[in-house]
Amino acid sequence: MLIFILVLVLMLPLLFKKIEEALEIFLLIMGVVTITVTSQWSAHLIKEILLEPVKITIAVFLAGLIFRVVQKPLEKNISIVADKLGVKMFIFLLVVGLGLLSSVFTAIIAALILVEIINLLNLSRNAKVKIAVLTCFSIGFGAVLTPLGEPLSTIIISKLKGHPHFADFWFLLNNLWYFILPAIIFIGFIASKVVGIDNGPKDIQKQEKHENLANILYRSLKVYIFVAGLVCLGVGLKPLIDQYLSNTSIYVLYWINVSSAFLDNATLGAAEIGPSLSLPQIKTAVLALIISGGMLIPGNIPNIITANKLGIGSKEWLKIGVPFGLVLLIVYFIIIVVINHI
Repeated sequence: MLIFILVLVLMLPLLFKKIEEALEIFLLIMGVVTITVTSQWSAHLIKEILLEPVKITIAVFLAGLIFRVVQKPLEKNISIVADKLGVKMFIFLLVVGLGLLSSVFTAIIAALILVEIINLLNLSRNAKVKIAVLTCFSIGFGAVLTPLGEPLSTIIISKLKGHPHFADFWFLLNNLWYFILPAIIFIGFIASKVVGIDNGPKDIQKQEKHENLANILYRSLKVYIFVAGLVCLGVGLKPLIDQYLSNTSIYVLYWINVSSAFLDNATLGAAEIGPSLSLPQIKTAVLALIISGGMLIPGNIPNIITANKLGIGSKEWLKIGVPFGLVLLIVYFIIIVVINHI
């Protein structure tokens, strides 16, 4: 029964546009069904479902308010800063900065800042798309470092906070920083090279609408429901994780997670990561989820926001995200193999 529910969770958003558009509510409903089927309801669990999404929801709300304040000054000064630094250095700092800041200001706000800045840059359409895709990879890497960054990291910490991992706020940062930081710097370097070879016609700037309080509240509510649904789903699928994935090779687990290119990586993370996994399994799974999540638009929240606001189509994203993601997957797979044989 749990396998059937998991298949529905993974496939229905791909098959039906309306379900994809209301993914938060769909995951919450499926999570409640899963817990009910496995008879795991308790007062403690209800409390966890209600409280677990609070921190990231507050972070998204506060970051949204801050972005609302700085949006106009950002518009006025971004071209001046880019001219003083030089476009290549500016892009490098943009990609690296948003990657690192996404763990504090959330991946959602990082994506909104990215869109705002890209719209103001005097670059070709092709260069803007490439920079947007690469920066979303960077944001995906950085946001996983703390549970404030995005739902994926929030749900991982939630599921691993008990025995045997006792994951705290810094768990992912402590265990993944040496994988994450070099990747963010490398992505920034590649993005700066993209600007250096930009010879296409300049894209007409498109002004983004300013944030308002209603948008910020609505986005925060969606994040709350999304994380609550992931908590439910993670608890409900725990028996499946314990039975099958805990004995899976880290190498098999790594390549299984390439599927997060087609699915939101937080949804897949909620379905497969649990306390029964070893630390090497967890690190391997998370890295694959992060990398694959950048390859296609549905892979994570920053991709969806950026593609929607910049009008980037699935084929445009695929042409950049898939080759770059595959290179990262192969490089990190080699690193994981070497580390595990030292």
